[in-house]
Amino acid sequence: MKLVQPFQIKHKIMVICMTVIILPVLVMTINSYYSSERLLAQNYTTLLSDLAKQTNIRIDEFLKEIEKITLLASNGLSNNLSATHEGSFPIQDFLREGNEQNEIAAYNILMNYIMMKDRVFSIYLYNMNGGQDLFVSPHQPIDPDFKVANELWFKKFMHDNDRTITLTTRIDEQLDNKILAVSHARKIHDVASGELLGVIVVSIDIKFIEIVNRNLQEGLRSRFMIVDENDKIVYNVNDRLIGTLFRDNVRPPEALNVVVTSPLSQQKWTTYLYMPLDELTADGKILGRNLVTLAIVIVLFAAVISIFLSHVITTPIKKLLRNIALVEKGQFEQVEPIASRDEIGHLSIRFNRMSHELKRMVERMQQEEIEKAKAEMRALHDQIKPHFLYNTLGSVKWIASMQQADKIVEMTDALISMLRYATKSDGTLVTIREELDNIANYVTIQNVRYYDCIQMRYEVEDRMLDYRMPKMILQPIVENAIFHGLAEREEDGIITIRIQPQLDEVVIQVCDNGVGMDHHTMQNLMEEKYGAGTGTNGIGLHNVQRRIQLHFGKPYGIQVESKVGEGTIFFILLPAISENK
Repeated sequence: MKLVQPFQIKHKIMVICMTVIILPVLVMTINSYYSSERLLAQNYTTLLSDLAKQTNIRIDEFLKEIEKITLLASNGLSNNLSATHEGSFPIQDFLREGNEQNEIAAYNILMNYIMMKDRVFSIYLYNMNGGQDLFVSPHQPIDPDFKVANELWFKKFMHDNDRTITLTTRIDEQLDNKILAVSHARKIHDVASGELLGVIVVSIDIKFIEIVNRNLQEGLRSRFMIVDENDKIVYNVNDRLIGTLFRDNVRPPEALNVVVTSPLSQQKWTTYLYMPLDELTADGKILGRNLVTLAIVIVLFAAVISIFLSHVITTPIKKLLRNIALVEKGQFEQVEPIASRDEIGHLSIRFNRMSHELKRMVERMQQEEIEKAKAEMRALHDQIKPHFLYNTLGSVKWIASMQQADKIVEMTDALISMLRYATKSDGTLVTIREELDNIANYVTIQNVRYYDCIQMRYEVEDRMLDYRMPKMILQPIVENAIFHGLAEREEDGIITIRIQPQLDEVVIQVCDNGVGMDHHTMQNLMEEKYGAGTGTNGIGLHNVQRRIQLHFGKPYGIQVESKVGEGTIFFILLPAISENK
């Protein structure tokens, strides 16, 4: 049978992509781009027109508010000044007599007008009868040397017969910080005599237009300005252009911009909202990128279909890779045969044969490792007897030369129990109770040597005593606690054995209050094959660690924590094996 070449799969996918995807998507993208660009220009024109109207509505609201304040204050002041009941109206009292009490009362009335609104207003009341003026403004301080009579607008207003006037953007000279403001002024006449009593001016910071403009146009790239009936700029982002002629400075050429105008109903002002065509082109580029992105999504969708079509070809390869991964993990039983008659099928047959042979080799090696572990444990078991006999007889010899026979009896009893425990041949696992009894015998012998300076404490629940563990695990650890921790102390030493259940495991802690050790000493201790202070005849922690891991695997074993001067803690992690298991 003719072999299938790899390039044929790629060729099939390329033919599908070229015929089904590339040509239709290309035509669709070009047509959509030009159609959408025309719609974009129309939509932006409509959007700018609506936006200009909304902006004008908001600005008109602000202007109406300051005019309303002057009207309310004007009526109130006229009525107050015309009243005949002396002392009934605080503002009348203030204008008659500018003492502190009347000034405070009048100030509170004007402040009420400001407190009714959430805008930043300034109110100026000018007394035309030679009395004291009154100012209420959140902008501080007020220029004390300012004279309103010197202002050109005020002179013209006094000369004209108009009762009100709206002042376009100007610098509020009465404030030290000289802010730009829009103001509305109103003359106050006595309703009875018609006499001019004063002038009230309400000013609002020009930044209110900035706030309206920013809130309504957030996210757009349009320009915004307001022009009065004299073609002077009332508002522009650039403060230096305010007051200049619109046509001479910043009038946008309509050939290069989308321009929308909208008149304000409150004043003879016109709002100009325009967007450069370059910005519109930028949106067109964004639209083009979106169309390209859409085309890519369509291509990806078609690619998914192509992948589905190629699934029939690639399925045998995927199964073969899955079988290889199972063999890598040692899961030989889960290897599945591949029902294919092409080259992949032949390769799968040969691979399955190889995996079966590999399985037999692994099982043979595991059996050899088990036999090797048993041999090592037998060797370790044989090593235990001379170790204990050497240490115990050495202690007996030393005590016999120093003390009387009663101590020898105590040591001998402990020695007999330890030798009987060490030579037990009924399995490698013993109960925790038996292991702790052996520790008690061992400490009895060591206390003879160290003059009863070693105290043992046990923290273990009764139900834990019947759990099983490997024999001779705790004795080497207690031995190291004595020789490396307590032997160098001048005071009595305490060794605490704490045994706690933890899910399906048992955690044993052997704690001492000895001198502790540094990291280098701990590392050397864990690498010792022989016990502490015994030459080459003891059982080192390295051998204890190896015995535990030979029994239960690498997740279990010994860990050490120690601080110099604070003592040492040995942690032993074992599986929880009850006596009936």
